[in-house]
Amino acid sequence: MAHDNKNVPFSAFKITGIGRFDLLAKVSEKAPLTEEESAEYKRVYDRVESIFKRGYELGVPVLIDAEHTWIQPVLDDLVLEMMEKYNKEAAIVQNTYQMYRHDSIHRLKEHHGIALEKGVKFGLKIVRGAYMEIERARAAERGYPSPIQPDKPATDHDFNEIIGYFIDHVDTIHFMVATHNEESSQLLAQLIDERGLPHNHPHIYFSQLYGMSDHITFNLADKGYNVVKYVPYGEVKTMMPYLFRRAEENTSVKGQSSRELKLIEKEIGRRKSRK
Repeated sequence: MAHDNKNVPFSAFKITGIGRFDLLAKVSEKAPLTEEESAEYKRVYDRVESIFKRGYELGVPVLIDAEHTWIQPVLDDLVLEMMEKYNKEAAIVQNTYQMYRHDSIHRLKEHHGIALEKGVKFGLKIVRGAYMEIERARAAERGYPSPIQPDKPATDHDFNEIIGYFIDHVDTIHFMVATHNEESSQLLAQLIDERGLPHNHPHIYFSQLYGMSDHITFNLADKGYNVVKYVPYGEVKTMMPYLFRRAEENTSVKGQSSRELKLIEKEIGRRKSRK
């Protein structure tokens, strides 16, 4: 679909949609695999590569979603390996970084350095994150320090700080800022203008979920910025928890949900008045 439609410039997938969670955790821990598990992981690897290879053949960038911290290592390793294969001419393979992790800025800059060293394009998406309670509970249960920021202001700080890093390195980074946060969206738009960059710079994208924060999406698009709607697709039993997590993220932005509801009600009234 993305290949045939210029208005669908990206594709995306979750590795847990094509690989077993517990297997990915075991590989991330560098634990020994049984013969059956090794064969199973080889199939997961081949599936991941087939997706990125197809994106390369069609010229469509492919984003892979971030996961829980204890299965993220295998995902990072796979992405770095696939970047070296398929990102020589364009940023086809793109990772996702959750900025509620306190190590995300370090990891992201480290991966950027690896891409520069290998001479390949570096593409990515940033999000705030969606597994906070699970991550903190697991850390407490197992007795290791929480990988999550101490509070939301710390997450917001790192999220906005890395946007500045992207702009400083816009020649070597292709990035998508996926957020329903008005302040972060305004910050990126402001930095683009301050640096004299075109609104439709090919390395810079904004993104919101389909059905959420339309007032951000439409206003950015109206000003000529590159902005996309992220459209989740899958079975209802798997997609509903995903959408509930996104809705919870959205309500964490102080005052924004009520403003968005008022805007929706205003638009409904406008449409009724035109009948």
